[in-house]
Amino acid sequence: MSGWMHHLLVLPVVLPLASGALLLMYNERRPFLKGVINLISTLATLYVAVMLLRLADTSSTGVYLLGNWPAPFGIVLVLDRLSALMLVLTGVLAAASLTFAFARWHTAGAHFHSLFQFLLMGVNGVYLTGDMFNLFVFFEVMLAASYGLVLHGSGPQRIRAGLHYIAVNLTASFLFLIGVSLIYSVTGTLNMADLAVRLPAVTESDRGLVEAGAALLGVAFLVKAGMWPLSFWLLGAYPAAAAPVAAIFAILSKVGIYVLLRLSPLLFGAQAGASAGFGSQVLLIGGLATIAYGMIGVLASQAMARLASYSILVSSGTLLAAIGLSDANLTGSALFYLVSSTLTIAAFFLLIELIERGQSPAADLLAVTAEAFGDEDEDEPEDEVGVALPGTLAILGVCFAGCGMLLAGLPPLSGFIAKFAMLAAVFAPPATGTEGGIALAGWIFTGLLILSGLAALLAMLRVGIRVFWAPVDATVPRVLVVELVPIIFLLLLTLALTVRGGPVMRYMEDTASAVHAPERYIDSVLTAPPVPAPAAQVHR
Repeated sequence: MSGWMHHLLVLPVVLPLASGALLLMYNERRPFLKGVINLISTLATLYVAVMLLRLADTSSTGVYLLGNWPAPFGIVLVLDRLSALMLVLTGVLAAASLTFAFARWHTAGAHFHSLFQFLLMGVNGVYLTGDMFNLFVFFEVMLAASYGLVLHGSGPQRIRAGLHYIAVNLTASFLFLIGVSLIYSVTGTLNMADLAVRLPAVTESDRGLVEAGAALLGVAFLVKAGMWPLSFWLLGAYPAAAAPVAAIFAILSKVGIYVLLRLSPLLFGAQAGASAGFGSQVLLIGGLATIAYGMIGVLASQAMARLASYSILVSSGTLLAAIGLSDANLTGSALFYLVSSTLTIAAFFLLIELIERGQSPAADLLAVTAEAFGDEDEDEPEDEVGVALPGTLAILGVCFAGCGMLLAGLPPLSGFIAKFAMLAAVFAPPATGTEGGIALAGWIFTGLLILSGLAALLAMLRVGIRVFWAPVDATVPRVLVVELVPIIFLLLLTLALTVRGGPVMRYMEDTASAVHAPERYIDSVLTAPPVPAPAAQVHR
């Protein structure tokens, strides 16, 4: 990566930062202008992310030295296949969520557009940063913006769930800071590549402090990833959030997954000496427990928003267990699953609002008990939006069926391809050619993966029958085209994953191989040369 294209690496952070600051200059009486600026910035960021994805797939790891200071002394941004993949996924969800919000939600509260851009800045910064300190900074920017977005739209239920969300995530941030401090006190560095070099040389007397710091970091990320039993905040916050906010929040749980996937092989891989494999058993057991808990929740859920929230837990548990198994082939398949499940759940959150718009409060009360979920729809905008489009119920029904098939992992869609690929990786013979059976953890993972799909199928069938086949009291919901387009767009992307499954899986496998063999990442960061000074400046 050379020339002007080298500077593309910083744009996913700078563009949202500049746009968010610009949007603060306009008051809330100019929603159209603010919306246009937000949309242009979001689409531009997505375009840059796609260009970076193509660069990451054809060139070596890209390193951007902020301030032109070499690592590990200066701040670095690092681009590889994994970070590029997450940038594109985030950009796609942002574009879809923002488009949906233009129907009514972007005017339901103050500073929606600025908070949206700052959220993108924080998330993209987490993917690109190459050191722990800035990981903490971007993590806090992301969380601070999410605090405002989860409360967007006001209402007692949203405020109650939002305050719980804020308290839990502030605690996670405190643990993050303590963990980073412990690691720095022993190693004297926070650059991730430099840490990977220094950790094997840590003395036995100091190793306990390093591992304690890593454990605290892990807890902070596992809270964000939603691992059981650290996931109870998610089940209240996501259903209470506005539909476009819940859709973009589908990527936030994957931010924790991304950091764990990045740091586990990098800091505690085979090259880590006595600390090799640290935490992998916790990720495996916690992931399996999260799948089981999410599966039970999916079966028990009557409200669709709760069903979607438990589906996030199933997705997170599957990915955590895959990371814990520490197999490159399984990781590649899990990345395919990450993309498919995130797109599906985001589309489902958007779809839920349109479906529930046509249901009467009486039907909601029959489906959901007040003791479990409180008064429903008390905080929704009263103004009726949209029109009764021809075939609205048919379109919503087809989208709902698509979400159900994807969540259940039914053929031929991308959910099935992802689960089949993960099972194939679990049952694949060892690459070394040595004989050996499938480990017990592999069998448990296989069983839970199949059962969670069956649970999703049963739950979606039950909800579909109640909503579309035999509704208690329903009318045709009034919707806008701008609300249907992002849902269809996200589902069509999952169809594209199915049609282009071979090339996409190749990219995921290459990504997983690079993640589990981080030598190139380490070498690229630590040997990246500063940009030479201009000749005129040198002669002075």
